[in-house]
Amino acid sequence: MSLAGGQAGAAGVPSSPPASYDIERIREDFPILRQSIHGKPLVYLDNAASTQKPRTVIGTLSRFYATEYANIHRGVHLLSELATAAFESSRQTIATFLGAADPREIVFVRGTTEGINLVAHSYGRRHVGPGDEVLLTAMEHHSNIVPWQILCEEKDARIRVVPMSDAGELDLDAYEKFLGPRTRIVAVTHISNALGTKNPIRLMVEMAHARGVPVLVDGAQAVAHAPVDVQELGCDFYAFSGHKVYGPSGVGGLYGKLAHLEAMPPYQGGGEMIRTVSFDGATYADPPHRFEAGTPAIAGAVGLGAAIEYISHLGREAIALHEQELMEYAATRLGAMQGVRIIGTAREKAAVISFVIDGVHAHDVGTVLDHEGIAVRAGHHCAQPVMDRFGVPATARASFALYNTREEVDALVRGIQRVQELFG
Repeated sequence: MSLAGGQAGAAGVPSSPPASYDIERIREDFPILRQSIHGKPLVYLDNAASTQKPRTVIGTLSRFYATEYANIHRGVHLLSELATAAFESSRQTIATFLGAADPREIVFVRGTTEGINLVAHSYGRRHVGPGDEVLLTAMEHHSNIVPWQILCEEKDARIRVVPMSDAGELDLDAYEKFLGPRTRIVAVTHISNALGTKNPIRLMVEMAHARGVPVLVDGAQAVAHAPVDVQELGCDFYAFSGHKVYGPSGVGGLYGKLAHLEAMPPYQGGGEMIRTVSFDGATYADPPHRFEAGTPAIAGAVGLGAAIEYISHLGREAIALHEQELMEYAATRLGAMQGVRIIGTAREKAAVISFVIDGVHAHDVGTVLDHEGIAVRAGHHCAQPVMDRFGVPATARASFALYNTREEVDALVRGIQRVQELFG
């Protein structure tokens, strides 16, 4: 096997995680993992795209719809009051989870994509003008590229891109050089969805703030896998998606420093985000409600709160240790295979292994693995510039979560061997 720069995550097979991490009990919390696919036990390794849901989230959604559901904030009847309390309790849970100073710094959004769009179109339109610059990196997801392209086209500004090495690590010298007098915001992923690279966010924020530049962090791949404290990181904005953190789809959170949110205009207009409305004009609500026009994903927010409580109970440090062990074990096993190349070998990596097999398109890899009961992602992972950087049209991506096991890594290896048999 050859690597696209650097070495695999470990020189040898790492030791097992602590016995206190009861993986069998944890797996029992996820009913979907019990089923078979094409007659084979399901091996779900598509967690960077979406995680599966524990019973507590499923049960919370069911109970909420069955016993407490109503529209929120404006009702005076009991169900509305109960639903409002549950919704706002989830906001507090998210604030605590992210280390925010105030629950008003948490805006409910549909997910990371909407959170980034909100910042680009509300904060960005106020602060980016002709000739200004938005600083991105070469490993961004499309959701952290296209909103800024739209903004820059509208404002006659330009995007600058921090390059990365063959290992998939950002060039921090170039980053520092690109932080210029026209830089108006930095937008960077915490963990690359295509490579697994963990970026040094705290350092990057410090470097940007030293020049008066705010930083938005795409946290979609981070919050489920490691502790995140936005005050410690120092970032100005942090966006994440519920469906990647064992919660429902269609809901997520945007953290924004309160001073920023208070100064930003609304992103959308409608009910809930106003104080007063007449045909002569409107006055707007305070954050976070200013950015939550219309009826939100009420049950989704409540389910997200349950998901966060679930992983907080397990312990994010324990989850991170378990997933790191799996990633290193997978890198070691795949690293021993002829004709397999891992794309992204940064020294600091999350539990994502993107790979290509000589002579086999990633979509064929994914199809064969599916018939072996193994779910992986195959394609460009909404990160086409990353694929271009490494000279591949697509990769297969195995991404691990708190319920995955070494035995599932072994099944992946056998599945890859099956691919090579069929296409050899």
